[in-house]
Amino acid sequence: MSKPTKSLADRLFPVEDDDISSEILDIKPEQRRLNTETYDFTISTIHNYLKNKSMVIPEFQRAFVWNRAQASRLIESLIIQCPIPVIYLSQGSDETLSVIDGNQRLTSIKLYLEDEFALQGLTAYPELEGNKFSDLDSRFQKHILNRTLRCIVILKTTHPQIKFDVFERLNTGSVKLNPQELRHGIYYGPLIEAIEKLAQDRVWIDLTSMHKDKRMRSEELILRFFALYENFQEYKKPFVTYLNQFCETHRNTSKEQLSNWKGVFEQSIDSINKIYGDIAFKVYDADIKAKKTFNAALFDAQMVSFARLTNKERLALVTKKEQVITATTKLLSDEKFISSVIAHTSDEGFVKYRINRFSDTIKSLLK
Repeated sequence: MSKPTKSLADRLFPVEDDDISSEILDIKPEQRRLNTETYDFTISTIHNYLKNKSMVIPEFQRAFVWNRAQASRLIESLIIQCPIPVIYLSQGSDETLSVIDGNQRLTSIKLYLEDEFALQGLTAYPELEGNKFSDLDSRFQKHILNRTLRCIVILKTTHPQIKFDVFERLNTGSVKLNPQELRHGIYYGPLIEAIEKLAQDRVWIDLTSMHKDKRMRSEELILRFFALYENFQEYKKPFVTYLNQFCETHRNTSKEQLSNWKGVFEQSIDSINKIYGDIAFKVYDADIKAKKTFNAALFDAQMVSFARLTNKERLALVTKKEQVITATTKLLSDEKFISSVIAHTSDEGFVKYRINRFSDTIKSLLK
């Protein structure tokens, strides 16, 4: 390739560092393969699978945004044998099939078969307007139930990071799923369930103002805390991959371990609330006025530092509330520390620095 051609290509199609999926390259070549199987399930089979939970639509995907006319046209497409786009499913360790792509189609079919709406807005068969499934002639009913949908199943033997990458590539809906919503589908198990419950903690919700959160931001922060608390010294960016790897390692962790994390989380939140109140996890000035809203990087530093203390030490700091706030105020005026929570929030060195620095600050008050 000539230099002018390459130069032009570089200008028109610049390659960003983020375009190179280094986390995929870290996986052994033999594990990068996407393992799939293709099935042609009848509508009847799919409906039964949805009813008996052999096939599930993850909670984060359950928002049904199609209107009745759109759903009706899908049913009409089944009747006239118009090709339906492929459905993508993910096989879990227990063989359950989770929907990756196809929620609106499958939900429309299930609702219609259960008489939840009548057909409307039809173009090929306007004579069927107003008919629920039970109203149709039995021949139409059998015809619909016997139609097949092509389903591609991503098998459980596929490496989780490869599966996550596929989820992102297929993530083309009207509202794109964020990383935590994708994790919910890929790594669902005791860990995710425990995090969901902790996200409902009233003190946590008040401190983080997450009462209006509907995109699992709250859950991701708790996951982030668990991962950093467990071993922040091993953190490597990007955070997305770091949290994915933690989920893969601990998705089926023991009840004892989850109970320990839960206890540390609740005790740390309680102490931080009693000391900082509404300035917890916020950068504030010398007048103790918050400059900004919730700061995730400062959250890392405060939560992990308090979590690494014994409960006796946390209670001792609560009795020294004014001293803790004064020490924190001084820390927030330090240029390097501020840089670690505002400008360099995901760099390995700064993540470790801000946690160690904050930890040293509050521990010094216990001497």
